[in-house]
Amino acid sequence: MQYGTLPQLEAQLKAVTQAEAGTPKNDKPRLLRTQVGAEEIAEVVSRATGIPVARMMQGEREKLLQIEAKLHERVVGQDEAISAVADAIRRSRAGLADPNRPYGSFLFLGPTGVGKTELCKALAAFLFDTEDHLIRIDMSEFMEKHSVARLIGAPPGYVGYEEGGYLTETVRRKPYSVILLDEIEKAHPDVFNVLLQVLDDGRMTDGQGRTVDFKNTVIVMTSNLGSQQIQSMVGEPHAAVRDAVWEEVKQYFRPEFLNRIDEVVVFHGLDRSHIRSIAKIQLQRLTERLAKMDMQLDVSDAALEHIGKVGYDPLFGARPLKRAIQQEIENPIAKLILGGRFGPKDLIPVDFEDGKFVFERVVH
Repeated sequence: MQYGTLPQLEAQLKAVTQAEAGTPKNDKPRLLRTQVGAEEIAEVVSRATGIPVARMMQGEREKLLQIEAKLHERVVGQDEAISAVADAIRRSRAGLADPNRPYGSFLFLGPTGVGKTELCKALAAFLFDTEDHLIRIDMSEFMEKHSVARLIGAPPGYVGYEEGGYLTETVRRKPYSVILLDEIEKAHPDVFNVLLQVLDDGRMTDGQGRTVDFKNTVIVMTSNLGSQQIQSMVGEPHAAVRDAVWEEVKQYFRPEFLNRIDEVVVFHGLDRSHIRSIAKIQLQRLTERLAKMDMQLDVSDAALEHIGKVGYDPLFGARPLKRAIQQEIENPIAKLILGGRFGPKDLIPVDFEDGKFVFERVVH
């Protein structure tokens, strides 16, 4: 057996192993794989860290070079803001930024409805493949001194000690996230003292004495400071607008806070062409929702042009556009669907004639 059967079996085992390593392309894949590959490793790591598998498997360099293009698919008319965010992210991932600080920290300034929150959602979807990794906190809820405990947790002996802080507990569960601190100027000054530690060291100590790691987060703070200057300086160079807004920001925030932020990004107002482009994006989302019900949507240029006019407001940005689409297009279509006029396999045309929107049923 030692010199006959055993060498023969070892040779057969070696042949099978080599065959599995170099399986011809025309062979059918095995239903049960006996070897652990890159996909299995990525899936296990993603379960432990919360990083989506698809993003781990994609080439890092390729992904980083696509930031501007991907963000422009959702955010319209804010080229300077998108470029600033993309450069900061690439700088961090290339190893040029401080590894002991967050992935990136930004202060978004601008009037309402210009895309500050939408850029945060788009950034979360791009980096982590889902908007579920966006942690949004309305800072108007932290205007009082004692409300700081809600962020990091109450100290021992106080009510809510066992619950932990809202921010610290959320980041502990999702260490890879985009943190949106909305309307940061409304927060109590003590909140800024807490944020200094996060922006400088990439960590925060909660009420129970545990250290929470923020090094894999992107921190975005939004504010409406400088909105009047932005709206009054429409058409002027972006550098001049930024300088005017920066002067007002320096009067409100302390220097030690501003110095710890990677980029202060100024969003400008939107014009009619921007609103029309945003209308296309909003209607595309409506088309995708109808596609799930096996229906199609066809919006004419006249209808798109009118919905852009109705939804344009220089003071409120793109926010009136969503209401206009709901009232002028979604509400009539909902009535027609519930009334049985439109159903599966139907094409829903939307046109604007004689001062009103027209919907005519076309059956394929």
